[in-house]
Amino acid sequence: MIFFPAIDLKGGNCVRLVHGDMDQATVFNDDPAAQAQAFADAGCTWLHMVDLDGAFAGKPANADAVTGVLDRVDMKVQLGGGIRNMETIEGWLERGLSRVILGTVAVRDPQLVRDACKAFPGQVALGIDARDGFVAVEGWADVTELKTEDLAKQFEDAGASALIFTDIGRDGAMQGPNLDATISLANAVDIPVILSGGVSSMDDLHQIKDQAGDTFEGVISGRAVYDGRIDLAAAVALLQGSAAA
Repeated sequence: MIFFPAIDLKGGNCVRLVHGDMDQATVFNDDPAAQAQAFADAGCTWLHMVDLDGAFAGKPANADAVTGVLDRVDMKVQLGGGIRNMETIEGWLERGLSRVILGTVAVRDPQLVRDACKAFPGQVALGIDARDGFVAVEGWADVTELKTEDLAKQFEDAGASALIFTDIGRDGAMQGPNLDATISLANAVDIPVILSGGVSSMDDLHQIKDQAGDTFEGVISGRAVYDGRIDLAAAVALLQGSAAA
């Protein structure tokens, strides 16, 4: 299982939100590239990034910060937020991203997701953010009437490399992940699932490993890493070997 430390970008800074609220943003580092280097130095092989401003704007808004990270570290990087057309997808992959994450566009333009998966095999992930079981889009500002599992099943045959599932109610709240819902989703679809939202301690990681086993491709955590509640090296060592990396 892969441990993904998270960098959420707002105004060029590394921030964390509470429940996806942009007004509750805490800046943890004003140098995303240096933060990424610290993650790499701790043994992390993948980095999860979100362009928060881009998610609301519908187009990339922190390109310089992302490029700075890509230039600085030799890690695999996946990015979501504001990626809404093929030109942007191709541009990011050409800049060195290992994987783009498509979220809002999966609801607004599902054919684009299918086309991207076909054009860039292994480099397109599906991002599903949910509030109370329903898919949220546009930077979590708009909650749809579409259920998480129903959206995921639409793309089982598309060839997405991973499905990143975030429970918004748990994200940044340090209350533990919604493990039951994530396991249920992983068992319902044939796309590798990455758990996100609420992973706030080493105990959470032990619980995920014990209860989920090989069910997940990986686990994302942000605030707990910055707060020091999760030791990066220990997290990587704990999860390695419990699923294919």
